[in-house]
Order: sequence, then C-alpha cells, then structure tokens
Amino acid sequence: MEQKPIIGISMGDPFGNGPEITVKTLADASLYDRCRPLVVGDASSMAYALKVARKRGGPALELHPIHAVSEAKFTYGTVDVLDLGLVPADKIPDTADGDPQPFHIGPSEIGGEASFQYVKKVIDLAMADEIDATVTNAISKEAINMAGHHYSGHTEIYADFTGTDRYTMMLAHENLRVVHVSTHVSLREACDRVKKARVLECIRIANDGCKALGIEHPKIGVAGLNPHCGENGMFGREEIEEIQPAIDEALAEGIDIPEKKPTPPDTVFSKALGGWYDIVVVMYHDQGHIPLKVKGFVYNKEEKHWEAVAGVNITLGLPIIRASVDHGTGFGHAGDGHANELSLVNAIDYAIRLANHRKKA
Repeated sequence: MEQKPIIGISMGDPFGNGPEITVKTLADASLYDRCRPLVVGDASSMAYALKVARKRGGPALELHPIHAVSEAKFTYGTVDVLDLGLVPADKIPDTADGDPQPFHIGPSEIGGEASFQYVKKVIDLAMADEIDATVTNAISKEAINMAGHHYSGHTEIYADFTGTDRYTMMLAHENLRVVHVSTHVSLREACDRVKKARVLECIRIANDGCKALGIEHPKIGVAGLNPHCGENGMFGREEIEEIQPAIDEALAEGIDIPEKKPTPPDTVFSKALGGWYDIVVVMYHDQGHIPLKVKGFVYNKEEKHWEAVAGVNITLGLPIIRASVDHGTGFGHAGDGHANELSLVNAIDYAIRLANHRKKA
C-alpha cells in the first residue's frame, strides 16, 4: 500500500497566528486520511495554541514533541511537533487562568530568528527526502530582518537554500491561478523587470506548474503591464518590445496562449474566472495579489470578523514542493482564538496533490 505523503508544516512566527491556525487544521480528522502532517516549530508555542483551542471549545488534542521525523506518530489526536526549542516557555503567555488574549507582541528579533529557523529546517528535511512536501505559515519580513536574515520573504529563502535560479510565485484560489514576473520589489523596479527573458521564463514555469497539478494541456493568459496593454505604444511600449516577443517564442514552443497576445489587466482575470485560462502570468506583485484576495478574503462587516481568508501561495521551479498560506501573521490578533485556518487547509491540499503527482511521475 502506498504511503501517504509526509507534509512538513513550518509553524510561522511564534507570536503570530500560525500556531493557532495549525492546531485548527490538525483538528480535522480527515486530514490524516490524506497525509501525514508534521509541525516544525516550538513545543512551547504549540502548547499555548492547544490551550487557546480548548478554551474556544476545540478538541482536546495532545502535544507530541519530537526531535526526528522517525519519532512521529502521525495519528489523529496527537500533534507531532519537531521541537527546535527556540522560544522559551516563559515567553509565551499562560492561559490556564482566564480567556486567551492577543499577544500584542508584534515583530521581534526572537520571533524572526525562530520563524526563519523553522523554514530552514523544513527545507533541509525536504532536500534530504525525509518529508515529501513543505507548507509554510506566515512569517514577518520585518522580524526576520531584525534577526539578521536579510530576505524579502519565503520565496527568496527557498530559492537560496535550494540553489534555485529559475522560480516564481504562484497564487491560487479555486480555479484562479497567477504567476508573477516580479514580487517583492518597488513598483518602479517591477516595471523595469518586465523583460522578454523573464516573461518567457514565467510562461514556461506556469505551463510546467499546471502540468504538475495534473492539467494536461494548460491554457495560459498573459497580462499586459500598461493600461489597455499600452494602446499600441501610446501608454508604454513594454507590450510591444518585451511581452509580445516572449509570447511569440512560447507559442513557437507549443505552449497554448489562446489570445496569442497580452491581455489588458482589467479584463484578464474576469476571463480567467470564466475558464479562458488555467493560469495567468502577471507582471508584478499587486497585479496578481489583488484579484486573488478579492475572491478569497471574505469579511463579515456585521459580525466584524473574517469568514474566509483563503488562497494558496506555491513556489514553482524549486526542486522541492512548497505551498503556503496567503495571509500575514495576524499580529495583534494572535492568541484571541479567532484565526481562520482555510488558507492553511488549502495549502496542505495543494501540497498533497503535488506530492502525489510527483510520486506518479
């Protein structure tokens, strides 16, 4: 019988919402029918998150701190935590007496160092084939830089520690998927990065990424950079000089770009939702993030809470599998018991899907 994939879940910033979201996710017994989940983090933080869950009426899950993957039980009701011992218990509030309260700690050097080491550990485990895929909870870019790790996000950490030069971020929610020509740079620099070679690289990675998800014949949309795709050069020439040449070369390679030209950014996502494309290549961070979050983030204004915080971030082009939540650390709300786990559930499901496809390939 084929073994279910082992999914390594980095805990995220210990003073953010990652530990609580992880506990809520592992409270679903059906998850253990699909994979073998392993949390990489600190037992002290996970113990606190379990207390928060119990105070809010969640199941009485038991903590199982371990120091090697081989020690994990992978049994529902037991939360296996590869304990790195980076956050002393006295740094975590005690909820034994009274209701859980938000931390109000925010970005910190200790949180940044711990969350960076959790990420590095899951990468090491995946590179050593001890786990089949990695899933990351949110980290604070400010905190990891406070700790001396000068990266702009998870994507760059993964690229560095896996020795990867060709990679891109894919965001996904249901059937809406996007990949980015650039991500964590200024908008001014993002415009400068729209070059034929990078656009073509992202088209190729998008095509390969869809195939890794089991989409046999991906259809790819390519967003323009400028309003109206530049209006034949009136509002900018990137479409003419950089994006169209990349599309032409991709078409010559047999990649399916139905419109055979860049699509205006204000219509490309409506077309994607309508089934025109399996994935859209976008030119910069917010061009892709905004439509994904409009669709996946749902706020209930009457009850003043998020009903859904969905969306998955997948790094394509890596030698290992990495999926992630598509939201922040929730500083200021961590510890209040209201964190929404939907994004982590979806990220794990994507990781399982990719791991199973890789095993069959």
